[in-house]
Amino acid sequence: MSRAGKLAPEQLPVLFIKNLNYEVTDGDLFKLFDPDETGLIRQVRKGISGETKGTAYVVFWNAMDAKNALEKLNGFNFQNRYLVVLWHQPEKTLKMKETKEDVQARQESLGQLKKQYGID
Repeated sequence: MSRAGKLAPEQLPVLFIKNLNYEVTDGDLFKLFDPDETGLIRQVRKGISGETKGTAYVVFWNAMDAKNALEKLNGFNFQNRYLVVLWHQPEKTLKMKETKEDVQARQESLGQLKKQYGID
């Protein structure tokens, strides 16, 4: 995004939400991001695993609506939690997955070395 507040032409209309209450429902998120029920939101995806609980992706129909929601709701107190609202960055998510795979491979290699040298 440029300094003038304009969107990059390739900006995806997807926001990543962190610090959500674990009990939040999809309906709660729809009401929060589209209180007038005007159909701004295309999809809401909540994290359900241990690593992703308390997070969600909110997909809008267009990037300007996503930008307005980001500006309005980042830092907003929702269900006694201050929300962190960010643009979704697919390349960052991909790097995290690669890193986890690398860690797993190193752990397996370390386990083999420990067996080879008789270390517990």
